[in-house]
Amino acid sequence: MHESQETGHVTGTKDKDYNLVWYVEACLSNALRLEQYIKDAERDGDNEAVELFTKAQADSRKGAEMGKQMLLTRLGKA
Repeated sequence: MHESQETGHVTGTKDKDYNLVWYVEACLSNALRLEQYIKDAERDGDNEAVELFTKAQADSRKGAEMGKQMLLTRLGKA
């Protein structure tokens, strides 16, 4: 298996920290997107889809919160 080199010299942020920032942003973006999906399903009376999207949105929010806590801890030590 070939491992890539650290690219932090390009971004100014270590890869592992950049990955956490990206993960939090992706979770938050997903939660926003799912809000529209929930509204669409509600409008169509599709309770099964509402339930699925609501659960997925809660999971995205949870992931974002976990990532933010990890960032606070790690970047606070920088």
